[in-house]
Amino acid sequence: MTVPDPARESRLKVAISMLTLVPGTMGGGETYARGLLRGLPSRPAIEATAYVGRQAEGFATTVPEVVCESIDGQGTTAGKLTTLARGFAFGSKLRRLMEGADVFHVPFAVALPKPAKEMAVVQTLCDVQHRDLPHLFSSAEKLYRRLFYERTARTADAVVTISDFAKQTIIDHLGVPADRIFTAHLAVEADDYTPNLGDRDDVILYPARGWAHKNHARLFDAMRLLEKTHPHLTLVLTGGGLDSLENVPSNVKIRGQVPLAELRELYRRAACTVFPSLYEGFGLPPLEAMASGCPVASSTAGALPEVVGDAAVLFDPYSPEAIADAIVAAINRSSELQGLGLERIKKFTWEACAEAHEEAYAYAAAARDRRLASGR
Repeated sequence: MTVPDPARESRLKVAISMLTLVPGTMGGGETYARGLLRGLPSRPAIEATAYVGRQAEGFATTVPEVVCESIDGQGTTAGKLTTLARGFAFGSKLRRLMEGADVFHVPFAVALPKPAKEMAVVQTLCDVQHRDLPHLFSSAEKLYRRLFYERTARTADAVVTISDFAKQTIIDHLGVPADRIFTAHLAVEADDYTPNLGDRDDVILYPARGWAHKNHARLFDAMRLLEKTHPHLTLVLTGGGLDSLENVPSNVKIRGQVPLAELRELYRRAACTVFPSLYEGFGLPPLEAMASGCPVASSTAGALPEVVGDAAVLFDPYSPEAIADAIVAAINRSSELQGLGLERIKKFTWEACAEAHEEAYAYAAAARDRRLASGR
């Protein structure tokens, strides 16, 4: 006869609904989801299962994965709307797949399907950039976020976000009580990187998609300044959506999407990684650069100072002159910044990220219990 395991019986069962995930199109959100799944096995009180559409089959490798055959989404706007429509249309079927879970967690903000009443709801909301920089979003995108991000945040039993900066903006813009919001810093897996503390190339690296808030235009102005004072330096851009960039200086090379191994080699060889973003809920590339022994020049915007601490040269992202000066300073301080960076990354692990999620799950489950006990 099999003897029940009390420890296993007391584990919180968490359904991680990632039906909107389209691998290769989600940027930092996808990195976060992979890292969370990597860290959750370190939490023995959590029994997590990932639910994905057919387009993301095989995404979860460290926790059990259930492929929801009704969903086969795409990364286009039309594809997202189709995913939503099918998620709501097949809601009952999808909820049956998740039956028995204590906690329903949506790491990509959109509660799909609508969760069962007996489940605690946890939403990850990485930022409310559409509130802070509304001019960068179309009317349709702002409406989408208000309908599917903000409504869920206000009603969820707990909200997870990725920095204290992001937490404060959620409080300020959405009125979510502070005790319902849990900060789970993102992480870099140091063992995946090999730091180079030796010679480096005359290359400045900026790994970012071509979104407006990534601030490529002012970085280009900075490169025009450096072309006069430091003509040996070349800026290399990686990431998707870079084809639309205009007025690209002659000392800038656009590589676009590159394989992970190539990106890590660029981190290892670059003289500096620059990150001039105007807004970040977190900002992983500076940590990835630090793990590679690459000096970092970072914007002061959003959560970036919280992430990089004293291990980077900080600059005003609205000033091309400040960007150029910070790049030169970071290169000149290479040895110092390399040591500071390798120490800094020790503060950010996926195990710590998973621990913060465990706290959010437990908080949400207790709130669910109180809600059900009161008949709500």
